[in-house]
Amino acid sequence: MSFKDMVASDIKSVFLNTDEFAESLIVKYDGVTYGPIPVVLTKLKEQDKKTTVRQGDHSQGIYLDTTVMHCALSDLGGVLPEKDTRIWIQDEPESTFYKSFYVALSDIEMGMIRLELEEHDE
Repeated sequence: MSFKDMVASDIKSVFLNTDEFAESLIVKYDGVTYGPIPVVLTKLKEQDKKTTVRQGDHSQGIYLDTTVMHCALSDLGGVLPEKDTRIWIQDEPESTFYKSFYVALSDIEMGMIRLELEEHDE
């Protein structure tokens, strides 16, 4: 078994295992519904966030939260969500509510999608 084969096996059997790290959620992107699929969502801690000051932004009490999403490329039908688009993710398993996110960063490595998703919060 090659190194790439071992990594691919570990991604599915460990990292995207719903008994370990992942949650089984429904994802909607570009008019297509995927899932439920194994997804790992991680909120960035305040000290890990990139600080940006926006000129003329005088909104008080509105915060920009960043969540990192990981999933298998194959679980989204081989589609990599594009930067500057919207994606909807089921709030939690069995929920009918979906959170809307803005795709701020879109990347793929070894069959694994990594998205930085932004949402406004109060």
